[in-house]
Amino acid sequence: MLTIIVIVIHIMVSLALIGMVLLHSGKGGGLSDMFGGGLGQSAAGSTVAERNLDRMTITCAVCFCFTTVILAIRLQ
Repeated sequence: MLTIIVIVIHIMVSLALIGMVLLHSGKGGGLSDMFGGGLGQSAAGSTVAERNLDRMTITCAVCFCFTTVILAIRLQ
């Protein structure tokens, strides 16, 4: 029963982590920067929303690591 709960949590955390990574703004060097798409994004990385998104992404990544280790130990 515990394994099923951890698997469900693991799936939810992995989907949330994918979504949060996709929400991050690009850091440059992509195709959009070649055509001038990244000119106004230099100040976008210092906003409160970006810092909170960073914190939530790190929290999801830590939870993902913990559930991965728990599943590895449980399913061994």
